[in-house]
Amino acid sequence: MTDLIDRLRTNLRAAGIPATEGDFAGIAEKGFLSRVADVERVIAGLPSDDLPDYLDAGALPAHAGSDSPPAQTPQRGVSTDTIAGIAGQIHARDVSPVELAQAALARVAARDPQLNAFQLLLAEQAMADARAAETAIAAGQYLGPLHGVPVAVKDLLDLAGTPTTAGSKILAGNIATQDATGVARLRAAGAVIIGKTRMSEFAYSPGSNNAHYGPTANPHNLERDAGGSSSGSAVAVADGIVFAALGSDTGGSIRIPAAHCGIVGLKATHGRVSLAGAVTLSWSLDHLGPLARSVADAAIMLEAIAGPDPRDGRTLRPAPAFRAAGLDGSARGLRVGLLGDDGTGRPLADAETLAGVRRGAEALRAAGANLVELDIPEIEALRVISPVILALEAAAFHTPNLRARLDDYGEFMRQRILAAFVYGPATFVEAQQARAALRRRMAAIFQQIDILALPSVPDLAPPLGVPTPTTFTGPFNCLGWPAISIPAGRSASGMPLSIQLVARPWEEHALLRAAHAVESRSDSTERNS
Repeated sequence: MTDLIDRLRTNLRAAGIPATEGDFAGIAEKGFLSRVADVERVIAGLPSDDLPDYLDAGALPAHAGSDSPPAQTPQRGVSTDTIAGIAGQIHARDVSPVELAQAALARVAARDPQLNAFQLLLAEQAMADARAAETAIAAGQYLGPLHGVPVAVKDLLDLAGTPTTAGSKILAGNIATQDATGVARLRAAGAVIIGKTRMSEFAYSPGSNNAHYGPTANPHNLERDAGGSSSGSAVAVADGIVFAALGSDTGGSIRIPAAHCGIVGLKATHGRVSLAGAVTLSWSLDHLGPLARSVADAAIMLEAIAGPDPRDGRTLRPAPAFRAAGLDGSARGLRVGLLGDDGTGRPLADAETLAGVRRGAEALRAAGANLVELDIPEIEALRVISPVILALEAAAFHTPNLRARLDDYGEFMRQRILAAFVYGPATFVEAQQARAALRRRMAAIFQQIDILALPSVPDLAPPLGVPTPTTFTGPFNCLGWPAISIPAGRSASGMPLSIQLVARPWEEHALLRAAHAVESRSDSTERNS
């Protein structure tokens, strides 16, 4: 460890960043350098002459799937707690967007002092938008299932005329001049944005810990953490304040809070959704996506925000109609792999979490899927490589502020970002070479299966303010493949359990279909219990 600290101290000095001895001690104590040797081992074990990932088109799966959805089956008995359920009532004018907005704002007033889910409340704007939605619907100008529905957005997304803090002190005075593309698309769909939600500082923690604005409590147990970094978005949905929210996911920041709060969290394929107008954490790992109360609602949200954007060159394909994903409760014909060993030789998670994953997998079998167990040691290698790429891209983004405003970062964020400077100048390209090799190996595995089932998180929600490991989420940011966390029952203590499903790139329809099959079986079990 002493050698690593000496290397870090030298590199930070060369970069002109005035780190203190207290920071070096904190970096060591928090374990931010604990996997440097693992990084070097993984890189050394893979070809050194491969093209790095950003140049290697051959690393993409040979079977890239189709954007064409299966035939849609009408849904019955949809809950009015969901977008899919309330939309028909709004359209029929049985429910008023104004009343929904008023109810959302009233619940914020009642609950947010305990939860700390909102960074900024947009009460006047929300009520004006709700009245406009009501007038338009009355005039026959209905825009679709989000029209008049209260939603929220994470506070790293620009919303014109409001501050985008990204959970930081540094950006507290940053007033947006135009909407982020994701925000603009929600508004174009008629959604009513209630406010902007809390998050960890610059999204660089998988917990709600934030030195400036405080942690966000889990609505199922206020002494437990909501997960991060999309903490407030998950809590606002789970607590019934809004019907859905936008979050971002760089290592699990949608799926982890969704898992801990008992809702659905969807990270689509990298390039499916524009990140224009979002504060960057890692250019090649960031994703924008929905947190929602049902799989169908996640599909509605994804359809609204997905598609090419001239403001974001990462967006690649036209977006299909995700609502037509064949959400009929069937998984017939899907080949589902249930993860066994992940390359560590250790149990994947605690017993209750594994029981939830097993229940979800058995629900898929009961819905017609073919279930096989398989070991994927590449998961551990991806788990090692993904944080390196994240750290080096985040360090590049933050270097100007690290030089000029180091003391304005909270301790956790400051020390974690400083730790990135332990790596040498070749490490980024070497990590990208490893990423390409691992992508090819995973693509070969996914020739045998359509869906991978595994935990979203390794344990129940930790104490308030404690981050959750990105053990099972980070690898799929490294790949950029679509993944979803869905509820899978409750623990003995009443805390949510979850299962994560992963599909090949651009195969969100298969992912949504499988997720809905799990959800349908879980709902049926709860009704009959």
